[in-house]
Amino acid sequence: MTDDDSKGKGRTTIKKVVRISVTIAAAFFICILLLSSMYTVKETESVVITTFGKAALVDEKGLHFKIPFVQKATRVDTTVRGIEIGYGEEADGSTYSVERESIMITSDYNFIDCDFYISYQVTDPIKYLYRSDNPDLILKNIAMSSIRSTISAYTVDTAITTGKAQIQSNVRTMIMQELEEEDIGITLVDASIQDVEPPTDLVIEAFTAVETAKQGKESAINQANAYRNEQIPAAEAEADRIIREAEASKTARINEAKGQVSRFNAEYNEYKNYPLITKQRMFLETMEEVLPELKVVIDQGDGSVLKYYPITDLPAAEAAAHTEEQEGQE
Repeated sequence: MTDDDSKGKGRTTIKKVVRISVTIAAAFFICILLLSSMYTVKETESVVITTFGKAALVDEKGLHFKIPFVQKATRVDTTVRGIEIGYGEEADGSTYSVERESIMITSDYNFIDCDFYISYQVTDPIKYLYRSDNPDLILKNIAMSSIRSTISAYTVDTAITTGKAQIQSNVRTMIMQELEEEDIGITLVDASIQDVEPPTDLVIEAFTAVETAKQGKESAINQANAYRNEQIPAAEAEADRIIREAEASKTARINEAKGQVSRFNAEYNEYKNYPLITKQRMFLETMEEVLPELKVVIDQGDGSVLKYYPITDLPAAEAAAHTEEQEGQE
């Protein structure tokens, strides 16, 4: 084999190697292009696509394509997230206090240790990415400012005991107003007090006793209200029964009076027609009704004979007296 043949074979081998390398590099480049042109939008996120600095939002879930090296995809978590204020959580779930955030002053110049949990959600990914450098930090600063401003309007006693619900409501309102003004693409979900207490153990114990006493007061009031609610219907029912009985007695008396009036009018009409007979009948009926056990003494006129007859049977007594009179004459 001549030198020219050897050189020819060498050049051929080099060309083959170059062609294979170029093919591999081209395939690799094509794979990179394909992979960089595809992206997937998950259920818990949205994607912002920027083309030469112009942003567009992609919310449709699933596989999408973009222009490699021209368009950039930025993922934004749209699930509900939270910020701890006044405390933090370890990896094992335990918590630790962050005093620079939790210690606050009340309107009566006392200190309390107050922990909050702020829940929020990204509702405008484009504003969330480009309206500020660190929107999460802005939200935390707004929340801390709102909490301190609200706590400073309450006394320590109210803040630790009965004012928690009102404090939460006021803080929630203030944060929402501030977020609306800042317009950083974040919406507040909730702001809730995790714990509020005085910063020393002795004060904590004293306020715990106050809270217990107030709860006892509320319990006593609730029991009294429950007793009142039980007794009022019973009293109303008893009053209604008495009123019904009085109405029934009233009706009965009115009817009885009307009946007596009718009887009197009937007797009066009889009296006008037969005055003597009516007088005698009325007298006998009255005596029979008023003196049912009385016996009548009848004087015969000469003072020597007295007869006793029960008033309940005057006709029989009169007949008996007449019979005895006849027997005496015989």
